[in-house]
Amino acid sequence: MITRMQAAAWKSPLHQMTQTTPTVLWNDSADPDELGWSIDQGGIGATCNPVIAHTVLKARLNEWRPRIAALIEARPTATEDDIGWSAVEALSIDAAALLKPAFEAHHGRNGRLSIQTDPRLYRDAGAIVEQAIHFHGLAPNMIVKIPATRAGIPAIEEATARGITINATVSFTLPQCVAVAEAVERGLTRYHRSGGDVARMGPVCTIMVGRLDDWLKVVMERESITTDPGHLEWAGVAVFKKAYAVFRERGYRTRLLSAAFRNHMHWSELIGGDVVISPPCAWQKRFAASDIEIRSRIDTPVDRAIVDDLSRRFADFRRAYDERGLTVDDFDTFAPTRRTLRQFLGACDDLRALIRDVMLPTPDK
Repeated sequence: MITRMQAAAWKSPLHQMTQTTPTVLWNDSADPDELGWSIDQGGIGATCNPVIAHTVLKARLNEWRPRIAALIEARPTATEDDIGWSAVEALSIDAAALLKPAFEAHHGRNGRLSIQTDPRLYRDAGAIVEQAIHFHGLAPNMIVKIPATRAGIPAIEEATARGITINATVSFTLPQCVAVAEAVERGLTRYHRSGGDVARMGPVCTIMVGRLDDWLKVVMERESITTDPGHLEWAGVAVFKKAYAVFRERGYRTRLLSAAFRNHMHWSELIGGDVVISPPCAWQKRFAASDIEIRSRIDTPVDRAIVDDLSRRFADFRRAYDERGLTVDDFDTFAPTRRTLRQFLGACDDLRALIRDVMLPTPDK
């Protein structure tokens, strides 16, 4: 395994990518040690979500227990949820400080820490915007994650119009990406007209490439579909590449971000694009130790035979790959959306339980 010191000295494939292509690296965690390792590789941003936040707090509970206890003491009427989100905010502020130099060097386009709005608000645009405003004020280099749901799309426009840099999440499809990009364009136009400086904003739209692949594998088993299993590893990549071509053709100011890694193609096939690659640290270490050639592949199309096979066999791939495959009203019912939201909601329950163990520990028997 490569140590942090060795990684700093050796130009790994990840470091080569960040130095020789427009593709940038963000870390998919706010854990300070993992983020520091990523920064050594050229990482200039970080993303987080409720699952990741709970994982970090649980893994570092010896460090965080006294901080959580202090929050509980300072807020005697706060609920477990209130304290939990205060801990997430503190974790995010700590990580944002590590990224502040990159934020200044990149004039706001990078160097940001993603903090995700409460997934329980996914149906309430007004509540999402209200929380986004609060998160935006936590540090100058925050980027606020808003889900690409039916309520999330207008929330993305409104937050952007208020000068908040957003990261659209819970996104798997070309229709969602286009809806996000159009909402951001409307918001940027409104913010500019109000006198805001849009040049220092850096909106991104996540495509959870691996989660689309995951769902198609579920469908394959459920419906006893027989196909080349290797084709399923290309579904998210195919959607990402098509979305990138659309974004570039239309001049959208939102960058695409690759997340939910399941294989190296979720990184290697996207190199060369003006995009963000945001793997967890464990995947970054795998990539750093690999012998994968760093060259531009973003414009290399996915084999037409693979795309045709996926389109023929999987209705949900067709919906994800076709710009007209989903309407905004369909976003909340798309299966990967439901699966992901349920996982994020479950993480909120896990976070609440973690706080409860500090706030109200089990009495000795």
